[in-house]
Amino acid sequence: MAGPLEGIKVVELGVWVAGPAAGGILADWGADVVKIEPPTGDPARLFGRMLGLDIDVSPPFEMDNRSKRSIVLDLATDTGRAAAVELISGADVFVTNVRPGALRRLGFDFESLAPDHPRLVYGLITGYGETGPDADRAAYDVAAFWSRAGVAHLLTRPGDTPPFQRGGMGDHSAGMTLAAAICAALVSRDRTGSGQLVSTSLYRQGAYTISFDLNTYLMTGQPIAIGQREKMGNPCMNNYAAGDGRRFWIVGLEVDRHWPPLCRAVGKTEWLDDPRFVDARARAVNAVELIAELDRIFATKPLDEWAGIFAGEPDFFWSPVSTVEDVVADEQFHAAGGIVDVPDQVGDVPMVATPADFHGTPWAPRSTAPRLGEHTDDVLTELKARRGHQPNRTFTD
Repeated sequence: MAGPLEGIKVVELGVWVAGPAAGGILADWGADVVKIEPPTGDPARLFGRMLGLDIDVSPPFEMDNRSKRSIVLDLATDTGRAAAVELISGADVFVTNVRPGALRRLGFDFESLAPDHPRLVYGLITGYGETGPDADRAAYDVAAFWSRAGVAHLLTRPGDTPPFQRGGMGDHSAGMTLAAAICAALVSRDRTGSGQLVSTSLYRQGAYTISFDLNTYLMTGQPIAIGQREKMGNPCMNNYAAGDGRRFWIVGLEVDRHWPPLCRAVGKTEWLDDPRFVDARARAVNAVELIAELDRIFATKPLDEWAGIFAGEPDFFWSPVSTVEDVVADEQFHAAGGIVDVPDQVGDVPMVATPADFHGTPWAPRSTAPRLGEHTDDVLTELKARRGHQPNRTFTD
């Protein structure tokens, strides 16, 4: 159960979420990830306290740092930097989301490391990219991914204030992108013998997330209107409330295919010949009236009853609007592999699985997140052992 990246050695110099998320995915997939932390630790260790949780762990930190080894190095000192460089010299991959300016000052930017480490795959996540006026600007995903890239605006109803992003949304998708890029670079290294710099940014990730909209604007000069539930042009692609207050989404994207099943489900087959609703254009023109009528009908039954009716229409596509509690209780979520059991000192801890499975080389998490510096002695001992086989090494810790 070691996973497809068994034998790959990764050094991570990451903070908060994006860089550690990339390292966490690689660790899930079997890589040996050594996490370099300052004496005060990755600040993400404080997430539990910031969320007001009355437990001695940080669940968000656990998500992104399980199966890793933690070593404490003070990179403000020559000794700490020398140890980190030696650690990187034995690695296949270096992952970081530290700002480029700080990396240059430390000597851990790609240009400084590459000459002595030609096979190293260097994975970098920035806020806004590697060049340009804001290349070294501080960024969390709420700023670069959610706000500046346009995601928040496109999710804001006209006249409303923007919604708040949930924690780590942009960070986790950027981490997945970087993990994929790193794996592609490892494939390239097998072919060419050379490592390379691979990078993504929270800003680019946000733009890619809304590329449906951005590419439409680039190619036509026309933005796609922000939908308003009460007057959606395609009422078959909208959310409604059942009689018990539970909301659900009808996903009738193919208007001609999905309109008849909707009419049958709500007992309104006469709508098929009604001039107001006879085709997609007519339904768009009369959307306000049609949506109001559907609201009235759906309010007559609880969602469980509607679910039974919907099940009788194979071409009726829909989904409940689930709460966190609903997802955890969902049989299909578990059947799809959404939860993994992570071993700790006394048993197993259920956590969210990273969203990819390998059916020839399956993976399984090996441990919960390490305590700060838990593996410092072990890792330094490994460096000494490796140094013993390389007599030209002069590093002393």
